Amino acid sequence: MLEKLAKQTAVYGISTIVVRFLSYLLTPYYTRIFGQETYGIVTDVYALIPLALTLLTMGMESSYFRFSAKAEEAGGDVRGAKRRLFATTWGATSLAAVLFFALILLFRREVSAAMGPAYAAHPDYIVWVGLIILFDVAACIPFSRLREQGRAMTFVGIKALNVVLNVALAFAFGLAGLFATEFGVGWVFVANLAASVVTWGVILLTTDRVLPRIDRRLLMAVFAYSLPLLVGGLAGTANEFIDRQLIKYLVPEGAMAQLGVYGAITKIAVVMMLFYQMYRLAAEPFFLSNFRKSEFVAMNAAALKYYVMASMLIFLGIALFRDLFALIVGRDFREGIYILPVVLGANVLTGVWLNLSFWYKREERTSLAIVVTGSGLVAMLCFGWAMIPHWGYFGAAWARLASETAMVAVSWWLNRRFFPTPYDWRRIGEYVVTALAVFFVCERAGAITGNIWLSYTFNIVAFAGYAAYLVRREHIDLKAMLRSALRHRKPAAPAANADGDEPINDNGQPTGNDHPGGNK
Repeated sequence: MLEKLAKQTAVYGISTIVVRFLSYLLTPYYTRIFGQETYGIVTDVYALIPLALTLLTMGMESSYFRFSAKAEEAGGDVRGAKRRLFATTWGATSLAAVLFFALILLFRREVSAAMGPAYAAHPDYIVWVGLIILFDVAACIPFSRLREQGRAMTFVGIKALNVVLNVALAFAFGLAGLFATEFGVGWVFVANLAASVVTWGVILLTTDRVLPRIDRRLLMAVFAYSLPLLVGGLAGTANEFIDRQLIKYLVPEGAMAQLGVYGAITKIAVVMMLFYQMYRLAAEPFFLSNFRKSEFVAMNAAALKYYVMASMLIFLGIALFRDLFALIVGRDFREGIYILPVVLGANVLTGVWLNLSFWYKREERTSLAIVVTGSGLVAMLCFGWAMIPHWGYFGAAWARLASETAMVAVSWWLNRRFFPTPYDWRRIGEYVVTALAVFFVCERAGAITGNIWLSYTFNIVAFAGYAAYLVRREHIDLKAMLRSALRHRKPAAPAANADGDEPINDNGQPTGNDHPGGNK
């Protein structure tokens, strides 16, 4: 079963890396054509958009996976039940998006004034961003349906189209000199909107002519499951953006410039977030499928350990060579590179509490999400209020780490209290402590030598040593893994998977229609 999760993560992983890499080409580009304050607007807006998406999708992505699995379990007309579920969730989220945009359009001047002087001078920025949100929300449930159906390549292909179009338009607008006009950074939002509209149009082709249509009884059942996820998701998303807002409102001078630097440095942590995102895309529908409790417990426990191993490797790979990664952003933004290890640490913890959340989603105790993310929000506000006015974006990075730590701690306690899972915390802690020890030793060695090339050589040897230590500690047969990967690259007829389930295709998905394991 874990081999299947690894295959699904790999399918998402390779394609997601390519797609996200194209998207992150905009970071070095924008940080070289915009100043710190102007890029602060980009950072601010793209921190707020996920909050709106979370609010308007209302937790129905996870609900869609869970109720699809329940339809499989119930039997009967599974295809019809799934079509009703899709039509209902899609209809509800699309309606919410339309109403949201109407409010934005009606109160655009008031919203712009509340967001600060940079927006008050251009209330049309808010309208463009509102349209982006409208089309992104309208495409959200169809994307979830592709994941549920195991259509990973279609999912990634459409996402890639969105990113390629967005990047191409951004560069085209720059070459045309549009970013130097009075509308300025607004052209960033125009490029994004064009990509979102095209993406929405293309994904309509995958809906099998199902129209958004709300079944009230079904919606009530779905909403009862998703409401706690919505509240918890809002708190969780707030944790992702409120550090930016605290910088904007608490830093006494040069707040937008500090926001721009902070946003640029957090973008450098791209590899860690790519790994988290590709793991989440595969793991969420995987763990919410109809596994027996014993299978779920064993797989979730093992998955967390291997996630931490991979995450700490990525942490070291970026943190030890952060001076090289700093070249990604413009010269004016590199002053904040010293906060990168703190940001990476927070990103590692994000994946840890994601793993710890699967049990209560599976058991439909989604109200616990509010407790978890609420604790993170409280920690963010407390530490941010204390640190950011004095330390600026450095304080914001530590507040973010404190928030993620709080969520991991609460998630761990809830798991121990209500759904004991045999996580190998001793081994996990060993890997984390060893990685941190390697990092601090390398930092100290670099300070002693004072020579950049000796420092890099020492870091490479230390990184390789840590990787070898993980392989030896877990008795990982790298040759067998390589042989397995090469075998799976060869075209062949569908074969049974390792657990004796029905045949799987080249994407590691069962070949039968509407199979519960077809969740991506």
